[in-house]
Amino acid sequence: MNDLVRQHTALSDSDLEWLHLLVSEWQLLSDLSFADLVLWVPTRDGTRYVSVAQMRPNTGPTSYQDDMVGHLVPRGRRPLLDAALDEGRIVREGDPEWREEVPVRVESIPVRREGRVLGVIARNTNLLTVRTPSRLELTYLQSASDLAQMIAAGTFPFPEEQVEMDSSPRAGDGLIRLDADGIVQYASPNGLSAYHRLGLASDLVGQHLGQLTAELAPSRGPVDEALVKIASGYAPRETEVEGNSGVIQLRAIPLKPKGVRIGSLVLLRDVTELRRRERELITKDATIREIHHRVKNNLQTVAALLRLQSRRMDSARGREALNEAVRRVGSIAIVHETLSQNLDERVEFDDIADRVIAMVAEISPGKVDCRRTGRFGILDAEVATPLSMVLTEVLQNALEHAFAQGEHGSVEVAAVRGEVQAQNSRLLITVQDDGRGLPEGFDAQRTGNLGLQIVRTLVEGELGGTFDMLPVPEPGRGTRVVLDIPVPDKR
Repeated sequence: MNDLVRQHTALSDSDLEWLHLLVSEWQLLSDLSFADLVLWVPTRDGTRYVSVAQMRPNTGPTSYQDDMVGHLVPRGRRPLLDAALDEGRIVREGDPEWREEVPVRVESIPVRREGRVLGVIARNTNLLTVRTPSRLELTYLQSASDLAQMIAAGTFPFPEEQVEMDSSPRAGDGLIRLDADGIVQYASPNGLSAYHRLGLASDLVGQHLGQLTAELAPSRGPVDEALVKIASGYAPRETEVEGNSGVIQLRAIPLKPKGVRIGSLVLLRDVTELRRRERELITKDATIREIHHRVKNNLQTVAALLRLQSRRMDSARGREALNEAVRRVGSIAIVHETLSQNLDERVEFDDIADRVIAMVAEISPGKVDCRRTGRFGILDAEVATPLSMVLTEVLQNALEHAFAQGEHGSVEVAAVRGEVQAQNSRLLITVQDDGRGLPEGFDAQRTGNLGLQIVRTLVEGELGGTFDMLPVPEPGRGTRVVLDIPVPDKR
């Protein structure tokens, strides 16, 4: 719609915003009218109309099999559009049109904003299935007529009302028509069922909806005056009411076809099961986070016990082995601590990498500068946990074997995330130091200590990636570890 309006018309950005607001609301008008809606806007030179939006009803058959958006019609070809635009009134004159052997009644509704007519809504009703209307259909049509008059007067939609149209109740979910005093004149079967879910044992017609709703909604204090006003339809608002183990969503729409409120529409939807599932998910998320928190605490306890045991060891090799185990446990604890703070099983791994680098850097025998470049991005927990251990082992190996006591140096962890397929990407990690380099005849795939065996097992077996350790060709000093890991891309 933005492109069509800016290309063909002289409407301002504020006018365009009004049209967007109208289009976000006009599904209600279409459903109440049992009719298709097409929004026509005059072109910049005033010689044609361009259709910028279209809506089909959920309550009846469509009048248009084809998409009308983008069509241009010369002025004069559709007299009802001309009359509505020039006279600023709803035009219903004229005989039905025949489209593919289907009779269609056409009406034109001017779209007014701040005294100016921006365009015209063509309301097209398929008359092929017309029958004697029921009380429900008559209420729908009367409500549609009131809304159409409000659009023509520029009083609908309501700019001050901010609702999520995807989740807001629709006419078919449940509809209640109120008079000016808030008394129920008509309630659709779905609307009545929703109130029965709240605990109503009688009929709705003839009752004051605001007071009734406040009585059905449990409250320990005084009557909720705001709820009474919303359910009485005095202002365009949306709220939820919970009672008798049921939850209904209410949306009030005041009807002011001639500037004075003659009544209201209340749309409502039974969202009991939806809210129950949401609460279950919230409980599940809280449980998962609590589990991660407890796992982190248990791992920290294990690390503390290992640290205490290492201090009592007489053997230097034994102490070092226990200290390595402390760091391995600590890397896993960092992941669980991060997961305990999230709502899903995904983590921003850059923060974890920085903390692992800082933890391992504490063991450096020399004055080594450890830094990270690039971004790991967001990773799933099943990737983040083994990857944190891999990073711990590679850094620990570099700091222990690349530098002598008191020697200066640097270790850089570089991460590059690149897309390979639509749903997958690869994470290329390089850990490079400028230390003493690899010994003669070293083969990373066959030789190495326990740490390198852990790295190979995790990278190739659990992460499905590749691992290699190479001498740095330039400046001829140092070691480079290359990890290539496939990761699912769920951004």
